[in-house]
Amino acid sequence: VQLQASGGGLVQPGGSLRLSCAASGSIFSIRLMGWYRQAPGKQRELVATVTSGGTTNYADSVKGRFTISRDNAKNTVLLQMNSLKPEDTAVYYCYCYANYDYWGQGTLVTVSS
Repeated sequence: VQLQASGGGLVQPGGSLRLSCAASGSIFSIRLMGWYRQAPGKQRELVATVTSGGTTNYADSVKGRFTISRDNAKNTVLLQMNSLKPEDTAVYYCYCYANYDYWGQGTLVTVSS
């Protein structure tokens, strides 16, 4: 499975961004897709995941602000990020589980005035 992420950038606090990740390859085996992030000097952490059946899971720090969605027909997962805070600044990584863990390249999100 290959994952191609896009959508990062610079945004002011309170702003919004949308991340997109397209999967290709052995997509029939994908069970879970989602996003993790890693801030400078910190460990990679879960942001949100969504199963092939649509069940979602969010980190407490993003609940109510971020929304993950999945288009199974397009093999794409989206992360809509609203009310962004400086502490959301990180490299965001697309992830999927398809019998193994797969990671996309990171996309940098910077929240700063």
